[in-house]
Amino acid sequence: MNLNEYKKRYSVDDAAPGWDAIDKALERLYFTQNPMHWGTSLNYHLGGKNPLDGISAYRSQSSGTLHLHFCSYGFSSLYYNEEAVGGEFSQYGFELTFRLAIESDEQNEQKWVCGLMQNLAKYVFSSGKWFSEYLWLPANGPIHAGFDTDIVGLAFAKDSELTPIDTPHGKVEFIQMFGITQNELDLLKNGEKTCQQLLLAHQQENPLLITDLSRKNG
Repeated sequence: MNLNEYKKRYSVDDAAPGWDAIDKALERLYFTQNPMHWGTSLNYHLGGKNPLDGISAYRSQSSGTLHLHFCSYGFSSLYYNEEAVGGEFSQYGFELTFRLAIESDEQNEQKWVCGLMQNLAKYVFSSGKWFSEYLWLPANGPIHAGFDTDIVGLAFAKDSELTPIDTPHGKVEFIQMFGITQNELDLLKNGEKTCQQLLLAHQQENPLLITDLSRKNG
């Protein structure tokens, strides 16, 4: 799509072609399901404190495990932006996803995931660095703050159900977070395993890389 086509198709006042492209990718998986959604009252670029303008979560039983499938809105260019037209990647070129094993999908119980994603977004927006497949990092404590869990780090993989999309602002990949334990972090730090090896081992029994907060250190 060239700039003239972009101007004809979208309106500077209300268009969000990047957001719409993410919605369509999720609709191909979840059809008419109405997701849980958390938004912000003020856009980050207008002085808001949270970089991500939205996070949605869909209920899924793919692979037989009940879980919530979260997706961010904000690492890529969401709104009308003539300068972004024709770029190879849309802003940082990715959105984050996360799969959380659940017994209840009550919205307030899962809001902590939004805080986790927003903290990662603050790091990206302040440093200019981004997340890609097979990166990993310690969370310096439980990924769910104040919760009794051995999951204290994150590894990153391509989301196996959300393939990259082409938007009017460029390509967007979906990079999934997966919770890991201290022992697994130590293996990565010491070079005893690569992140790819660790994730491939998990995928033998957990193909969608669903994070289970009850998984023990091991």
